[in-house]
Amino acid sequence: MKAYELPARITPEGNLELPESSRKLLPAGRVARVIVLVSDPSDTADQSAWERLTAEQFCAGYAAADAVYDRP
Repeated sequence: MKAYELPARITPEGNLELPESSRKLLPAGRVARVIVLVSDPSDTADQSAWERLTAEQFCAGYAAADAVYDRP
């Protein structure tokens, strides 16, 4: 089984609308299993918090001795 992650929009009729570029990737006439993950307005705030925490933790672990890896 091959997996694809594609952006889609839910139409007012409840259909999933894929961009043309994404549709070209999918093999026509095949049966697909669908998992729908719908964005939640709180996802953006949660994602920003995780990104900020990750950056803070990464930088906190950086030491002056690590500068040797910054040079080509």
